[in-house]
Amino acid sequence: MKSTHHTAPRVRTLLATALAALLLAGTGCSSKAGSSGSTDDSADGIKTGPGVTAKTIRLGALTDLTGPYATLGKSIVQAQQMWADEVNARGGICDRRIEIVVKDHGYDVQKAVTAYADISTDVVALPQVIGSPVVAALLDDIERDKVLTFPQAWAASLLDRDSVQVLGTTYDIDMIAAVDFLTRTKGLAKGDTIGHVYFEGDYGANALEGSKWAAKKAGLKVAGQKIKATDTDLSAQVSALRKEGVKAILISAGPAQTASLVGVAASRGLKVPVVSSAPGYAPQLMKTPAAPALAAMLNVVSAVPAVSSDVAGVRKMVAAYKKKYPGALVDSGVLSGYNAAQLMGTDLKKACENGSLAREDVVKAHRSQSSVDVGLGSPQNFSDKARPASTSTYVYKPDAKAVGAAVNVENAHIAPGVKQYLDSRD
Repeated sequence: MKSTHHTAPRVRTLLATALAALLLAGTGCSSKAGSSGSTDDSADGIKTGPGVTAKTIRLGALTDLTGPYATLGKSIVQAQQMWADEVNARGGICDRRIEIVVKDHGYDVQKAVTAYADISTDVVALPQVIGSPVVAALLDDIERDKVLTFPQAWAASLLDRDSVQVLGTTYDIDMIAAVDFLTRTKGLAKGDTIGHVYFEGDYGANALEGSKWAAKKAGLKVAGQKIKATDTDLSAQVSALRKEGVKAILISAGPAQTASLVGVAASRGLKVPVVSSAPGYAPQLMKTPAAPALAAMLNVVSAVPAVSSDVAGVRKMVAAYKKKYPGALVDSGVLSGYNAAQLMGTDLKKACENGSLAREDVVKAHRSQSSVDVGLGSPQNFSDKARPASTSTYVYKPDAKAVGAAVNVENAHIAPGVKQYLDSRD
């Protein structure tokens, strides 16, 4: 998806922001770090810039709290706030407290563009931006402003930018791993057809690239079904895939679509294996009528393990999250959000060691690291902006009794063909 900026509303927003800055300056309330792109040296000798004062480091989150990924957004926001509170209790980073400014865009691109304009003058980095179309619309602004950004989106089209870091794998890598999983464990053979239901836009398009490449290598056919984020009844898609005689189905969509697909398929006798990428599953699904079918048919490919994993760092995070947010579901968003925050913290510490928390120097500190392991999954390599930070994937499946309603099926591994696929893209 190409970047779209909707010029007139954006100009109005920028004017409003500029006027607000002038009013603050008139009352003596603006901070030098937050009101311009310039940098300055603070009393402790650390170079600073937008989002950084002598006492605080301000981060931004452009999230979805009211749209199709509201559950995910809430989990990520809470997990990252928990990280900030933990860091602040230990004295902060670079002797500065962490603050996170949260803006809800409801998965609406124009609202996200406006929200970015509102906060971009006074944050040093963005440890959370939800949605491939949202990030695509902001790419040019993020690069211009040199704001280190971790999207909660994994499209390969977001690679090859200095300031934007896709954490873990991209959607195409996940689907190559999914096809490998199906051929290894579910008996798919040459000549078989697999269905692939996918969202329109970068998410689905990138996932389809991976599934088609892997299917071709395995001698399989792909029957694609493109849907919109607003499509929640997939009866028509199930009917079409039944006619194609599919032996398995991939889905690259949201939890509501996964539940509909699996539930309808099971009720119509199409009881075939289904593999989703991580954004397509949420523990709440195991409280719906589709739960028995999900438990029987669904597996999830992810760059991080299930939150019920016995990985020490994950167990510690789950215990802390349950204590801080009693009664809240612990889902993959908690792990994804906390992991992103921990990695951002590593970058900020590195930048501090280098003597500068200016935006461009935070980006440089980030890109200087080739093996970062915060104990929550696979190590990340940030040194090659054109490649995913990791190529290792886990597989987990729904389990209503487990923490996060999922249990690991396979630990981190690199699917055969991934290196060949990435080399072919270079």
